[in-house]
Amino acid sequence: MNSSPVLRCWFSLFLILACCRPLSASEPIPRELRPWLHPQTWHRDTSGPVLALGKPGAFDDTHLFAPCVSFEDERFSLWYCGSQGTVKQRVFQMGRADSPDGIHFQKQEQNPIFQFGDARHSILTPTLLRTPEGATLRENNQLRLWFSATDFQNPTGLHQLHEATSADGIHWSKPGPAELEHVYAPTILKTGRHYQMWFTDVSKDPWCIKHATSLDGKQWRVTPDPVLEVDQAWEAGRLFYPTVLKIDDV
Repeated sequence: MNSSPVLRCWFSLFLILACCRPLSASEPIPRELRPWLHPQTWHRDTSGPVLALGKPGAFDDTHLFAPCVSFEDERFSLWYCGSQGTVKQRVFQMGRADSPDGIHFQKQEQNPIFQFGDARHSILTPTLLRTPEGATLRENNQLRLWFSATDFQNPTGLHQLHEATSADGIHWSKPGPAELEHVYAPTILKTGRHYQMWFTDVSKDPWCIKHATSLDGKQWRVTPDPVLEVDQAWEAGRLFYPTVLKIDDV
């Protein structure tokens, strides 16, 4: 989503940028990639958080993360994951907040608006179907939302990709069956007839970023080799939270 000539970013802690073409340390940077791989300047446009923990007793009174933002009908909508209790006991559900300017958000009174339904599996890292440029893309007037789900009480730590749909972004279908295993923090674009997904592969340490394609957004074919791995000195053990856009043919 890019509603103005500047990029806007909603984040939890930090932001890292990479381009999808692998480059060796000795290989010259192609001209079209140079603007993106040099240091960039980002400016905070608010002195505090745009969304805070809920009041005691609310579903999001302890944990809050993984924002997913859409811009439709001159309104910003932000879906996020929240939970209560201790880290071991947490079961994340999804909430929504809306804003006229992308800075001042009001949480929905119906929150949480979406949950897995078994009181064990968490809704994690939701993402909407988008165009390559990042605009929200509806199909048959429906929003398509994918997310990672896991049972934190399960020692296997298995994360699986699921999908749900909605016409209004508040009332969602029941989670669909698992589409792919070991998926965390997916980002999905539709390019032509194909769906492309980048995600964090959490099957083993160190985590890495992988790519998958699909003709329907349900049956996925994973590209064998990672698109990003831990290979730089500042990276500490894991890569995660990819977000992919195509800007100026890059």
